[in-house]
Amino acid sequence: MKKISSGKVREIYEVDHDKLMLVVSDRISAFDSILPSLVPNKGKILNQMAKFWFDFIQEIIPNHVISIDTQDFPKEFQTKEFEGRSMLVKKLKMIPIECIVRGYITGSGWKNYQKDGTVCGISLPQGLQESEKLPEPIFTPTTKAAKGHDENISFDEVCHLIGKDLAEELRGKAIEIYTKCAKYALTKGIIIADTKFEFGIDETGKLVIGDEILTPDSSRFWSVSDYQVGKSQKSFDKQYLRDWFKSTNYDPNTSTPIPEDILTITINQYKEAYEILTGRKFQA
Repeated sequence: MKKISSGKVREIYEVDHDKLMLVVSDRISAFDSILPSLVPNKGKILNQMAKFWFDFIQEIIPNHVISIDTQDFPKEFQTKEFEGRSMLVKKLKMIPIECIVRGYITGSGWKNYQKDGTVCGISLPQGLQESEKLPEPIFTPTTKAAKGHDENISFDEVCHLIGKDLAEELRGKAIEIYTKCAKYALTKGIIIADTKFEFGIDETGKLVIGDEILTPDSSRFWSVSDYQVGKSQKSFDKQYLRDWFKSTNYDPNTSTPIPEDILTITINQYKEAYEILTGRKFQA
């Protein structure tokens, strides 16, 4: 089976002219580095959470999923090592834009706002505090860098890159998806502060959502019960790992393994987010 991509977390294989296999590894990255330790079952949680959300938004937009059932996979993938962490998907012509939607002011958006009151060229009300909910969700796209950091771009730049009609459709769908899912998550006690979507075009020219969606790797999840405006928030993602790096001066580029207890806390946060949002017990 021809491997056509090996990312920080996902392996992509070409099945035939119109299908791919996505395999989600247990690798974890931080600060643009793949870490030397695996996080057991992380790939399975991400894969199954993405499938939950793809099903949840299917009335808004079609997705690329054909099946996550091992029996439907090519025979090379019908083994234990691929079970639960793999997805047979339609091949799309991916749009070279990371579609980020922010519902709260945090992270790099907060840093930019502090400088000039804007995020990706969008002017925001004065006097916002860190982690505060925005008056309405905003679309803050970035480039898709093969290596290193993605770069923020304005909506006008997106229009220039892919055309105004497609840019407006991307922005409309991304905000609609975020709004529906964030509203649902609140009923479960979780705030989706921001998230990233990727879209592609199928063989009929229709816009389709692909890659992953609303996982702890692509989104910022906060607990409603812990939420306080005016400071950074505890997240159900790898923020704990990043914070541990900073407190210990751990070098992400080293080959030194991460302590087991740190990995256990990290995967438990991923697992907790999965179980709260889906209402399902995670089965490894």
